[in-house]
Amino acid sequence: MRLPDPLVFAAVRGLAGVHHAALRLTGGRFPRTLLGMLPVELHTVGRKSGRPFTTTLSSPVHDDERIVVVASKGGYSDDPDWYKNAVANPDVRITVGGVTEPARARTATPDERAELWPKVVKAYRWYASYQRNTDREIPLLILDRTPRA
Repeated sequence: MRLPDPLVFAAVRGLAGVHHAALRLTGGRFPRTLLGMLPVELHTVGRKSGRPFTTTLSSPVHDDERIVVVASKGGYSDDPDWYKNAVANPDVRITVGGVTEPARARTATPDERAELWPKVVKAYRWYASYQRNTDREIPLLILDRTPRA
């Protein structure tokens, strides 16, 4: 296994920080896309602390019923904490375009992942290199939008 370049990981984290700040300053109205993907804020509850957390992510695959996010962590050997939190406490909230709504998080089944992974890589080719850099299979987290009453 080849470790991800620390500079790439730092750049990705820095870009996420800038992205998060822009979303906060504009009430979620900017940016509309990030590298061609849908900006998403994922609001989870910590699996250990019970505290709320917000993570800024990008969705390469999405529609009116679901948003797919990639638990890549830049190809590191362990899953990101936001993913672990969503698995432990799947009733999450998402903010898209300044609108916050409830969602239910679940890991893509093997069949769903097989169908979605090529679309994920087509949207952002670096995901393929992240997968090559790790022994774990990078999970896809599906955020099923809760039907409105």
